[in-house]
Amino acid sequence: MKILFIGDIVGKTGRTAVKALLPNLVDKYKVDMVIANGENIAGGFGLTETLVSELFKMGIHVITTGNHVWDKKDFVNYISKDNRVLRPFNFPPGAPGYGSIIFTTAAGLKVGVLNLSGRVFMNTLDCPFRTAKAEIQNLSKDTNIIFIDFHAEATSEKIAFGYFVDGKASCVAGTHTHVQTADEKILPNGTAYITDVGMTGPAHSCIGIDVNQIIQRFLTAMPAKFETAQGEAVLSAVVVEINNDIGKATGIQRLQITYP
Repeated sequence: MKILFIGDIVGKTGRTAVKALLPNLVDKYKVDMVIANGENIAGGFGLTETLVSELFKMGIHVITTGNHVWDKKDFVNYISKDNRVLRPFNFPPGAPGYGSIIFTTAAGLKVGVLNLSGRVFMNTLDCPFRTAKAEIQNLSKDTNIIFIDFHAEATSEKIAFGYFVDGKASCVAGTHTHVQTADEKILPNGTAYITDVGMTGPAHSCIGIDVNQIIQRFLTAMPAKFETAQGEAVLSAVVVEINNDIGKATGIQRLQITYP
């Protein structure tokens, strides 16, 4: 099977690019399932119920998130209502929502999707390594196809995590930095890996935000309300090919497409 994973969708520009490009990508790569990180869909910070519904209508099957999942306070009440929208599994017990799902594709294939957050330069959550080990064992009771969005800052933590679950997960796709890395590979025991899938949003921006606003922040160190940049978009993603029978990855292809 093939899974298309779309990197952090930022604001209206990112959503517009996904809506325009996704149908052709699904056809071109014969995609069976679409996963996307959507934690920045609402003006660059957080999610809303309306915008989540919009992504599902575009053909995205599961939405992952990260440290911005709670930015829109109303979304806290929604997230427990739809298990197709994930927050990092390693939030402490009692946090609302779901950290993993077993999704059944149109062809009847079961795919486990696990969302985790790193801890280096991030909010201190439960250990993603130990959490992943336990939840992978749980998901493996129903499927050997397991896709992980590891939302983390430090490349060292992401790489270490990839090797930690090598052979136990089908793919580890890093998110959060909004900068696509060129290190996609199949690890020795069959797990597809990339340190960061990148961003789907304004191409001429500072990780999605208006460049001049970011420059002023660096020059003055003064707080300011950030706005998403305008103009041309870039869609960053990976297509992962997985052997259905054993859950091992057989290929990973990095995509970066400008729109329009």
